Amino acid sequence: MAKFVVAGRANCPYYAKAELVADYLEKNLPDFKVHKIVQAPEDWQPWLEKLCKTNAWTHQHSPIIWRELVDRGGKGLLLGGFNDFMEYTQGYYGFTSDMMTQIMITIAKENLKTKQNQMDEEARSKGLVKPMSIWISGASSPVCVNLIPTLINGKLFGESKEVSLHLLDTETSQEKLYGLQMEIEDMAWPLLRKVTVQSTLRKAFMDAEIIIVLNDIVPDRSRSIEDCYGEMIDLYQELGFLIDTFAKTTVRVLVAGDYILNLKTYLITQNAFSIDHRNFVAVTTQMEAEVRAQLANKLNVNTVDVKDVIVWGNISRAIYIDLHRARVHRYESAIWGPPEFSRPVLEMLHDSKWIETEFLEAVHSHRSTIQAAVKHRLGISLASAILQVLDCWYYDSPPGEIMSLGVISKGDFDIPSGLIFSVPVRFCGGKWEIQTQIEEIQLNFTFMEGIESESSISSAQDLQLAFKDNGEGSIFFKE
Repeated sequence: MAKFVVAGRANCPYYAKAELVADYLEKNLPDFKVHKIVQAPEDWQPWLEKLCKTNAWTHQHSPIIWRELVDRGGKGLLLGGFNDFMEYTQGYYGFTSDMMTQIMITIAKENLKTKQNQMDEEARSKGLVKPMSIWISGASSPVCVNLIPTLINGKLFGESKEVSLHLLDTETSQEKLYGLQMEIEDMAWPLLRKVTVQSTLRKAFMDAEIIIVLNDIVPDRSRSIEDCYGEMIDLYQELGFLIDTFAKTTVRVLVAGDYILNLKTYLITQNAFSIDHRNFVAVTTQMEAEVRAQLANKLNVNTVDVKDVIVWGNISRAIYIDLHRARVHRYESAIWGPPEFSRPVLEMLHDSKWIETEFLEAVHSHRSTIQAAVKHRLGISLASAILQVLDCWYYDSPPGEIMSLGVISKGDFDIPSGLIFSVPVRFCGGKWEIQTQIEEIQLNFTFMEGIESESSISSAQDLQLAFKDNGEGSIFFKE
């Protein structure tokens, strides 16, 4: 079988004549097959040069015709241009064409118009499939590297959703970000439309649908906490303004990190005036996962088997770990049930002294280790927490499960309105809902970092005052 490829410039009269000759032969000869390639005038020369370089051919004009060695493999056999093709068809098949020049020109114009219409239609079709624009601020963070594969491989947003990824960082070496950009491009993920590096805040978050804010600061113990965090305020206020100006009104913003998480989220929301403040969340889920890991180690189960731990409060300043509703699945005991069967964590621990002492020390030590690891370029657990929140935000929370998330208060649990506060939530229909059905109870707290006195606190408003008065002290459950 003879398979010929006829390629040419869309407005080339000689390509038009060669195309018609090839069509005639294909129609009348059972073993003659033809494949046609037509290029726009502006694309023709680069395409031809690349083709010739790949096949080690020498050819300069339109059209170019070669024969594919279908049954023998190897590269195609170059016939040449229009004259070469006409000599070949006359010699082998006894066929030639007496088409007049004017007809060739007319057909060439029609070919050009058809090609332009085809390109316009492809552009319109591509425009209908708009990629999801994802921005990561603080992209030099190691958390970013762990986020990227899941964000763009189709497992999170679907295998038909293309993604445009934008890496924003004004504090780090751009060479590092460009290196990350090249690595991402080298992986050739099919759903990645493009990846860009942004070194300034000018027009940051343009058309953003998802924004992940990773900018963080490590407190300096030699300075007051207020001085350490003061330098972050201007940045986060500007981020909020830019999100309000350039992002889509439906944008979903996740603020993550280890320090002043609630305050950073609050600063952004207060400067994003036109965006629903329910679209901003502080990812406290990492802290919840750290607590569940300690409980799982004690109970000799997997972390995933511990559910419904609640972290209340202000992450990195004062928090309350609530174990009253925590449950454990697949726990080996005298009572055994199906996978959905669970038992209260507090009943299974049988050791209230461990909760008051070793548990608190283990959580504090674990958190310190995690924070140190982030500085040494890890950030795996925080990336996992961010992806978990995104998964629930788009596909709803698993049935019956709650998670801890920093969200804006509307007065539930007596928490003052407008505060960013970590509370138990569930996602449903693309929105989070605070689980207000959880009973309010009289709680006793103990402060972990060297504060021995206990505070009897009956409402979240009192808890807020405790946060303010006791600075960095973390509040934990004491049964």
